[in-house]
Amino acid sequence: MKKTELSVVVKTLRKENGLTQEDLAMKSGVGLCFVRKLEQGKPSLRMDKVNQLLDLFNYELTATRKP
Repeated sequence: MKKTELSVVVKTLRKENGLTQEDLAMKSGVGLCFVRKLEQGKPSLRMDKVNQLLDLFNYELTATRKP
């Protein structure tokens, strides 16, 4: 799978905060499989779960206009 900007941001935030994928899954309340797929750049993910995970870092997924 191709890495996405979201996958790179999540992995960077996780590492900056000294968390393993397992830690991130547990602390954010999502499954480990979801964290792995997100960091691998899976093209379709549930937005509510992405925002649930991002909330741990005080981030949220928002829509932006394409250039």
